[in-house]
Amino acid sequence: MAKGEAQAEDQAALAARRRVEQQREREKRARERAQLGGLWSRRDVFGRFGWSVFAAFSGVSLLAAIRSAFPRVLFTPPSTFKDGLPTDYAIGEVSEKFKKDQRVWIIRTEAGLYALFAKCTHLGCTPRWLTAENKFKCPCHGSGFYKTGVNFEGPAPRPLERLRITRAEDGQLLIDKGVKYLYEKGEWTKPGAFLKA
Repeated sequence: MAKGEAQAEDQAALAARRRVEQQREREKRARERAQLGGLWSRRDVFGRFGWSVFAAFSGVSLLAAIRSAFPRVLFTPPSTFKDGLPTDYAIGEVSEKFKKDQRVWIIRTEAGLYALFAKCTHLGCTPRWLTAENKFKCPCHGSGFYKTGVNFEGPAPRPLERLRITRAEDGQLLIDKGVKYLYEKGEWTKPGAFLKA
């Protein structure tokens, strides 16, 4: 029994000594804090930094979760547009009225009308219509195209693309940029690639 009582007394004495040491340590820290005044300890700085990083990450995650509830929708402009009556275009003329806004040339011949997409088939630059030389010339790499859209000089690998041209119910020309006709596939003879006048 004496041995058990001795162990119990040792544990009680050890616990009492720990309490005293912990109390001394608390008092020491309190004195150090009092000496520092309003400054933070290193533990306080790292603790607050860690919590602020956690709060920022949580906030960004919450915003991302809220943002995912609203999907991104791209509103593309309509691919069709009206460009006036056939009588608005002179025979033999290349109309650049819609080149800037729609990237389209309207060409009227004695047989009818067709629309060319104003995009070089080499790298996608916008060619210029040179009235004096009666040709389209790409300013980027020098590709040349006849009035029909067929390439004859420069690095362009193929002719310009024709767009669907039809008449709307009110008699105006209706251009659809969503439908393209390629010369090399023989599509320029299909209905819609050329509108007879």
